[in-house]
Amino acid sequence: MRLAALDIGSNSAQLQVVDVYSGAPPLPAHAVKEPTLLGEELQPDGSLSEEGAQRAAKAVRQAVDAAGRLGVDQLYPFVTAAIRDATNSAEVLELIEAESGIRPQHLSGEQEAHLTYFAAHRWYGWSAGRLLLMDIGGGSMELVLGRDVEPELAVSLPLGAGRLTRAFCASDPPRAKEIKAIRRHVRETLSEVVDRLRWEGTPRRVVATSKTFKQLARLAGAAPQRKGPFVHRELTLAALREQIPRLIKASAKDRSKLPGISRSRARQVVAGALVAEATMGALDLRSVEICPWALREGILLRHLEAMSVNPELPLQALTRNNAPVRPLPAAVS
Repeated sequence: MRLAALDIGSNSAQLQVVDVYSGAPPLPAHAVKEPTLLGEELQPDGSLSEEGAQRAAKAVRQAVDAAGRLGVDQLYPFVTAAIRDATNSAEVLELIEAESGIRPQHLSGEQEAHLTYFAAHRWYGWSAGRLLLMDIGGGSMELVLGRDVEPELAVSLPLGAGRLTRAFCASDPPRAKEIKAIRRHVRETLSEVVDRLRWEGTPRRVVATSKTFKQLARLAGAAPQRKGPFVHRELTLAALREQIPRLIKASAKDRSKLPGISRSRARQVVAGALVAEATMGALDLRSVEICPWALREGILLRHLEAMSVNPELPLQALTRNNAPVRPLPAAVS
């Protein structure tokens, strides 16, 4: 069976296709990325502009077309904070459905945290012990702590790299007062959960997922993605602090020329780096290990687990809500 997850985020719509074999891990068979750049289209009232909604709908249609060409049997499309939190999210989803023939689910921040943790726990296995996971997205940051398949603590904070860039960084490069404002805001927001995480005790393993952490690790000298998922990658707090002044001084255009920094994320990587630094510092973490599996893998793994128990289980059971997942159009299914 060929499964795929379609992640419609603030920077792109990413289709990840896996071939399912008994006893084998769901490693990617194909990946397709279509730009959305929704962070540039958020209006003062919290809505996405018509141009942004149209861009998202076009990206989803192209991804769905790709899924058809690649012979995908089941597709799970979902949106994260960029569309979920928009004041006109219902209208955007309707436009996407009209354009592509599918209606994506929306995942809450807590659902994202649980699914990402589930993927990381599967990647490292039971020997990982107590696991602390950090994930910095465009709209939110997830912190998850646990030992078993289900986490003990999962929180989602409004500390996404794109969200903070829009809220605080009007200048390019950012001004000193903008950087100061981000740092103050991040500290204040983290204070809500840091004491709880400290109280829970020291984790045996600390891991980070998301494109933000992967790019920061690459900038600090980790192996490029083309080396594959089994290469050990980590980001130390010391290396991150060495790179932050370099990121702050550069324009977005110049940042996009740095190792690992993509053009679409070059503007928001400063905010992402500041969130990573503040979180690692607050929790006394010298380093984090970069986990290659994250939200998309978590969704696919949950589906595979559910199918092993009940092969007829509908796909929407994974979302734990009542919104239906539309089947693929006839040309795709």
